[in-house]
Amino acid sequence: MNNTHIQRWADAASHGDREAFGRLYDLYIKEIYRFVYYKTHHTQTAEDLTADIFVKAIKNISSYVHTHGSFRTWLYTITRSAVIDHYRTQKHDSPIEDAWDIVPTKDTTQQIHARIEIDQLKPYLAQLSSEQRDILVLRLWQAKSYKEIADILGKSEASCKMAFSRSLKTLRDNMPLHLFLMFLTTPFL
Repeated sequence: MNNTHIQRWADAASHGDREAFGRLYDLYIKEIYRFVYYKTHHTQTAEDLTADIFVKAIKNISSYVHTHGSFRTWLYTITRSAVIDHYRTQKHDSPIEDAWDIVPTKDTTQQIHARIEIDQLKPYLAQLSSEQRDILVLRLWQAKSYKEIADILGKSEASCKMAFSRSLKTLRDNMPLHLFLMFLTTPFL
């Protein structure tokens, strides 16, 4: 999608054009959902948070100013804040009855396999900061440029490149090769 079109839609949306916002929603919904899912590893939570993110975006679209960054950067700022807020307010109490209502599906089986793979990676990923993990996800699995990552995180491109390189080196030095290759090639989103 052409950045000029995206910018026009964002500008129109910031002036109350709901159809333009709908186009932005259609363009970014899957990308934002995948990022939130990576951060939460729970389908329902990711769906709920993604919906909340777009509600916040539409409520605050009038505050968007394209000279302060791209619409994508603005949206990712809302997304990262929503995920942080979710973990700050999350309660760890879940009624056991909910687990009995789950109907196994092919999607559930895939989620279980992804969860097993993620569990194998967790000890290695825990060696990295949350920001380093975000940089890896944005670069490897969402194909963001270093400029986009820098804008989203409020860092310089050079620091994002360095963090990416150092994070990969840390993982490569500490992970068994098969896990490292799985990490690089399998988007867990």
